Amino acid sequence: MDPMMDAKIQHEEGKRYYIQLGDKKAELTYTETGKTRDFRHTYVPEEMRGRKVAERLVRHALDDTLLKGYKFIPTCPYVERFVEKNPQYRQGLAA
Repeated sequence: MDPMMDAKIQHEEGKRYYIQLGDKKAELTYTETGKTRDFRHTYVPEEMRGRKVAERLVRHALDDTLLKGYKFIPTCPYVERFVEKNPQYRQGLAA
């Protein structure tokens, strides 16, 4: 069993979504203005790469964002590519 898949995604309101595993942290940072979140940067430590950690973080963050009635801006290239591959999230794009 991969401990990454069991690790809980945590949310620091107004700042980031992250997964903590030991002393390593993968995160998706954002800024928030009104009801719009600008996803700025995705970071996964080298030891955690290749295990769909970034995909899991981004999917969770976008689902949570849309559930709360927010729109989003995919400034981060990874988030932008994720939305291109998963068109169901395009409805949440800020104009």
